[in-house]
Amino acid sequence: MEFCGRYIIAASRQQVWLALNDPNVLKATIPGCSMIAWSGERTLDLEIRVNLGVMHPTFKGELELSNIDAARSYTLAGRGKGGLLGLAEGSADISLADEGEDTLLEFVANGGGSGQLMKLGRAVIGNSAQKIIDGFFERFGDAIGAVVTPLDPGVEPVG
Repeated sequence: MEFCGRYIIAASRQQVWLALNDPNVLKATIPGCSMIAWSGERTLDLEIRVNLGVMHPTFKGELELSNIDAARSYTLAGRGKGGLLGLAEGSADISLADEGEDTLLEFVANGGGSGQLMKLGRAVIGNSAQKIIDGFFERFGDAIGAVVTPLDPGVEPVG
């Protein structure tokens, strides 16, 4: 499954970059996140309770940052085990660009799973993933005190 998004964030690119790499900000912004902490120079351990409609599994896993171009882009990849539901994994290419005094954040993410998780069906998982993404950016703006404006993925920003 692929997801993508574009957002204008009313904050400097450096401020957005620092917030995206701050475990306290991430814990406050990732829906269902009960724990996130740096476990290495480029890795974070995390625990997230996910709402899949009738089920609410907790996934424990690790995020790894790669292809880092500080304050411009990186790849974020993760995997998590959700008990009987199996394994969930995904990656996202995230880029930041100046948009006047604001920041344009763009991402393309791919995710999937194995075991019972895939038996739930792509529609349920896809809807849940989009809700998580939307919730993340809403909370991210609140956490850093900035307005976040979603853009249509195929439309150029005005400004």
